[in-house]
Amino acid sequence: MGRVIRTENISTERNRLMKAMAIALRELGKQAGFSSQARDLAAFIVLALENVAASIEASVLPWEKRDYWLKADRFRMDWAWVQPIAKQMRAALFSDDIGEVAASIAKLAEKLQSVDVSPKHRLGTPWVGAWEKLQSEENKLNGAHSH
Repeated sequence: MGRVIRTENISTERNRLMKAMAIALRELGKQAGFSSQARDLAAFIVLALENVAASIEASVLPWEKRDYWLKADRFRMDWAWVQPIAKQMRAALFSDDIGEVAASIAKLAEKLQSVDVSPKHRLGTPWVGAWEKLQSEENKLNGAHSH
């Protein structure tokens, strides 16, 4: 098998995730109660935040190789909010703490205020099935820790 060539860069993917999270927040706001769709939306947001967090390190590596330490550190600081919200929301989802999920969503909504999403976006509904994916990820993590 040949090597995998990524056709889009990390920041493009990060921007897509930010827009998808903004859309998911909008959808979550329309939910009455914490339905299975609301749980999918919240789980998708956790997964998206975790992907954004991972993309931060991947973005700064080339800068650090060129000794652009200040640029790398500033970038990390600008995105330092991502990981704590992801952890808080993941824990809240698995402990069924809807109040804590709401608190995480409020923090995230504040951070995503500037994300502009066209009403005619083509991102679809990437959150469908996200709760199952998050659960299976969590089970793998817990399975790895119990050995």
